[in-house]
Amino acid sequence: MIHVIEFGPAPANIVDRATVARLRDQLALAAEDKSIKLVVLKGEGDHFSYGASVQEHTPDLVGGMLSEFHEFMRFVDQLDLPPLMAAVKGRCFGGGFEVALLCDIIAVADDALLGCPEISLGVFPPAGSALLPLRTTAGRASEMLSTGRFVDAQTAVDYGIAEYKFSADDFMHDIEQWAEKSFGKLSASSLRQTRKASRWPFSHALETVLPKLEAQYLESLMATNDASEGISAFIDKRKPEWQNA
Repeated sequence: MIHVIEFGPAPANIVDRATVARLRDQLALAAEDKSIKLVVLKGEGDHFSYGASVQEHTPDLVGGMLSEFHEFMRFVDQLDLPPLMAAVKGRCFGGGFEVALLCDIIAVADDALLGCPEISLGVFPPAGSALLPLRTTAGRASEMLSTGRFVDAQTAVDYGIAEYKFSADDFMHDIEQWAEKSFGKLSASSLRQTRKASRWPFSHALETVLPKLEAQYLESLMATNDASEGISAFIDKRKPEWQNA
């Protein structure tokens, strides 16, 4: 009834182009099994994901990376899947947080920490900017994106970012029990239809809002000095020297 997809390698479970390609294939394969009632996406080890590959955000690579990542999100949105759950344990940052936001349901372990720290690199997360306001208030989303502040598991639930919080010690066991109680007696085909019907806000954001944010990122943001400086400083392991331009 439950199909678990685990991505890695641990501990960081970085979301790079290779990881996205593997996830795309694994989710497409899961969609072929019509008996599945819940797909669970989790990171290897003790964390969901430290985030996207900063090395793939350099000016010469970022265009291709963003295009592939956002196309992956639209692909998953349209897949004939049952509910898709992000099982978030430990760190869930940046691109990893965006993958979690793409899912229908987010469950957090009590040790989880979530957020988008991209502003510390002088950039913003297009997918996070499109999807986070669908899960919490516009003001809270704006504050989190603008400050890079992380939220703990309870705050994520209080904000509406996550639907459930479980013990980190029994995390997957608790998810399996919840899934059996919630979906065990339901029709797998009807769950797929309901997922498709209920995702229209996500679909609208991915089809209409995200392309505009991707264009802003590539055409406006990456034309600034500070966006390039922030990425370079991170790769060089030094403090950025902002020009505020």
